[in-house]
Amino acid sequence: MLLAMLLALQTASIREAPPVLQFPTSGLDDPAAYEGYTARLYRDARGNSVEIYIEGKTGRVVHVWADGLNESIGFTARDSSGQDATAAVAFGAGKATVGTRGGRRWLLYSLMVPGGRSIRLGQFLLGSMRIERDFGYAGRVHDPLDAPPFVPQEFTALVDRLDGVYHKRLTPTITAQPGPWRVSVSQPSLDGKNHLWLTISGDSRRSRVTLQRGVVTVRPRAAAGEPLELSVEIMTDGAPLTPLRREQIFSSQFRRFADSAKSPRLEREISGFELLSSRQKLMAGLPTYATYFGRDMLMTALLMEPVWADTMPEFVMGAALAKLAPDGEVSHEEALGGQAIRENAAEFLKTGDSTLLRNLQATRENYWMVDDDFQLPVVAGHYFANGSVPTARKRAFVRRWGAALRKNLAYVAQQAAPYAREPVATNLVSFKRDADGWWHPGSWRDSRVGYAGGRFAFDVNVVWVPAALRAIGTIDSALRAMGEPGIENAADIARAADSWRGTGRHFMVALAPAEVETRVQAKIASLPAVERAHWDSVLTHMQSRADTLRFPAVSLDSTGQPIPVMSTDPGMWLLLERQDSARENELLRPFLLPYPVGLFIDGVGLAVANDAYASPQVWDMFARDLYHSPRVVWGREVNVLLAALATRNRPGAVDSVRSAVARSGLQYAELWSYKFDGGALRPVRYGSSSDVQLWTLTDLAVQYLLNSRRPTQ
Repeated sequence: MLLAMLLALQTASIREAPPVLQFPTSGLDDPAAYEGYTARLYRDARGNSVEIYIEGKTGRVVHVWADGLNESIGFTARDSSGQDATAAVAFGAGKATVGTRGGRRWLLYSLMVPGGRSIRLGQFLLGSMRIERDFGYAGRVHDPLDAPPFVPQEFTALVDRLDGVYHKRLTPTITAQPGPWRVSVSQPSLDGKNHLWLTISGDSRRSRVTLQRGVVTVRPRAAAGEPLELSVEIMTDGAPLTPLRREQIFSSQFRRFADSAKSPRLEREISGFELLSSRQKLMAGLPTYATYFGRDMLMTALLMEPVWADTMPEFVMGAALAKLAPDGEVSHEEALGGQAIRENAAEFLKTGDSTLLRNLQATRENYWMVDDDFQLPVVAGHYFANGSVPTARKRAFVRRWGAALRKNLAYVAQQAAPYAREPVATNLVSFKRDADGWWHPGSWRDSRVGYAGGRFAFDVNVVWVPAALRAIGTIDSALRAMGEPGIENAADIARAADSWRGTGRHFMVALAPAEVETRVQAKIASLPAVERAHWDSVLTHMQSRADTLRFPAVSLDSTGQPIPVMSTDPGMWLLLERQDSARENELLRPFLLPYPVGLFIDGVGLAVANDAYASPQVWDMFARDLYHSPRVVWGREVNVLLAALATRNRPGAVDSVRSAVARSGLQYAELWSYKFDGGALRPVRYGSSSDVQLWTLTDLAVQYLLNSRRPTQ
């Protein structure tokens, strides 16, 4: 059937495309931990990344086109009753086929209906992946298949204001034709500039199709038994990106290491990094974050220094500097395509500025985050201090980006000045306020409760601001050595850097052994019986300690008091700044203490936070939003700690962490969680986790560093 469809295509470019990656992968992943989730990643005819995933629990099938518009095409498959989504469809055997046609890129692959059952397809959603993401966050996948289509409120409000042709573009057009049956779904962007197409077809000798109220029903002609094959074609006229290959990304030394290692793990991660890399940007992750994220690029730049080409920091800094706000702030995230239309529509509805309607797809930037403003100088400081980069290249970088860089450095100095003048906790760098008065979590723990409602974050104020101020001094010295003008007010900034060195004292929590026991027991008592029994058992086998437990709080409240949530954030402090042995031991101890006293969960990894020492109100926050809670391990935090340990002689700590993470069966994921089955703790994939995530792939540098420091026999 696929061959017949291909012969009908009038195309100038057709080729087979095996999956570049697939999840789970035998020998690398634990399929049970994925709980029915499967994914395949391809490259289209222009080399752009395409991920297709099937969420087995819900029957959602989503195609993400990581191109210049961050596009997606999704639908939901259920059995003929419309209720059971389990194994409604699965990937077919064989390769995909890709090509171009009339300026459009397309990909063709097959899905199988196990057992030849009748299935229903609905909830068709074409547009921006950001809108597909919101569809999932809103829980709309659990609606009936014939429920009203999901349309962003901004779109309906704009259409109500403007009317005209916009109304026809709010929802997809769905048609069905017999013969060799075919279902066609198409939708233009709201401004009519771009289009997405989905075609699902089947063999009329084996199945038949009906369309009613936007729901497609596919029925076998014979009794259930053999699987039914469905051909699926997706197509776009969106702008492609220009991919980077490994020779452009990684150093020759690292490539030799990877070639000699012949490791499936390394090869998968290198391929994943390629899928996220283009000349225009490094994307944060697939499938959910296939666009620019400033923080993700900048943090990745720091971790990847040992393994990638020395031109890559120029590329990363240039991408961030090109998007600076007028005051020097770094853009956190760009809105493209359908999401740009959505945000421009919202701004028009709010302000009435009709100039926004001239180009509804004009890219919009998000400047709500705080940490990335201070990460850019750190990356720049490392770049200018790198003696292997020729001075001529540095001068060329300064000619192109020097003015923008100075603007960012001035903003950093301005933000740091209040604390430098009067070093009290309430003069630290604060998060911004949301409209409802909540302190917007403006660093990497960017779920609403990631910083437990705090105003001043440990990572911003103890890690990034001091490192940025030190980096400005490095940049100033490098510029002067090249004969370039130095940084304005460099002496004042150097004095500010000295003042900021002591900010860690504001965040330190110290608890006597009796207080530790009291708080941990109270937390355990609040849990369901099966969880309570498990953690009681962990404590029973844990060696008791008679000394004070010290750790930095994840944040301070509005009055400058610590909110005593233990976190993995000190790992970045250890990576970027050398500590004396006493402080280093103090910071490392929570990572290796078993949860719920510390952060270490055997067979899972490092809990990203431990709220046992905080109030029940904080427990409730994290129970409602698990994304940065004690129920989650983040791959980026594992990599940061291991990268820090790789520069120290602590093989026992390295082995403990790596072993726990490896036994989770999810060590390549962006984040993962755990649940209790029959009283036993079992690692599971976190629902919104990316399959390929930029800062998770910094494991490449970790492996290289650890291998480089391994004693030779």
